[in-house]
Amino acid sequence: MPKSLPPLTWFRAFDAAARHLSFTQAANELGLTQSAISQHVRALEDHLSTPLFIRSHRALQLTDAARLLVPDVAASLARLTRATARFVPQSAQMRLTLATSVSVAQHLIAPNLHDFQTRHPDVTIQIVTAIWPDDFASTNADIEIRFGTRDVVGQGARLLQPSLLHAVGTPSLNTRFEPSDPRRSLSDQKLIQPVGLSTSWNTYAALDGREADVFVDTHGLAVDLAIGGAGIALTHSLISGPALRDGRLVALPLPALPAEEGYYLHQKPATNQLLQEAFIDWLAKIIVKNQSLTT
Repeated sequence: MPKSLPPLTWFRAFDAAARHLSFTQAANELGLTQSAISQHVRALEDHLSTPLFIRSHRALQLTDAARLLVPDVAASLARLTRATARFVPQSAQMRLTLATSVSVAQHLIAPNLHDFQTRHPDVTIQIVTAIWPDDFASTNADIEIRFGTRDVVGQGARLLQPSLLHAVGTPSLNTRFEPSDPRRSLSDQKLIQPVGLSTSWNTYAALDGREADVFVDTHGLAVDLAIGGAGIALTHSLISGPALRDGRLVALPLPALPAEEGYYLHQKPATNQLLQEAFIDWLAKIIVKNQSLTT
């Protein structure tokens, strides 16, 4: 029957003593007494039925058995240190937690986050994505960005930009679009729309009440489908802005539609308020950069 594994404190005492070849220095490193180190090492030797040190008045010497044991013990302790380090808060590192809609995370923050990281290299950022209001309930974020009406997002939330919906499609679709006859121009096109909008394709009187052909649960997915040529998306200008800016999409010559729902930002009280404000100011500049192409 194999012996049980010795306590970790015995291995730690042995490892330190083997590196320093001194019980006294090992005790100083581990914050123990010299007597405690000596007792832990002796207990390990008894457990293994093998001497690990040659003790003399001047210094310690490793036995052959100890030389075989040292590499495995050192490697094991190093692995344990790495495994547990990720759970230890890094007090010197500032942290910002952002809970946001998937669309904002993918189409607004992800393409530009490198710029914020360059400006704030000592900040750790955690991004938690959500779609529906109850998804945000379990987060403890410093900043929340969610889509909905003001009643849904709660008091104190600020609208990121005017809530406008634009019809967007690929540049090739735009060249075939006839503003004087949008019904005919869109007759052979699939209409894409996110769910949860009080304003829809049938708002356009010229389409004679036509409904969307494809419904999706995020504005970002509507934009992605339009980029892929699946149809024309009626989507929020905040999300379509980056694709319009780099030419993957164009806004079709249809009027922009005001929407009751929008993207709202809520800043929670926290000790890192200056960091929150820095992120909010940075995000505002990104939005302005895209806004000119969607208004």
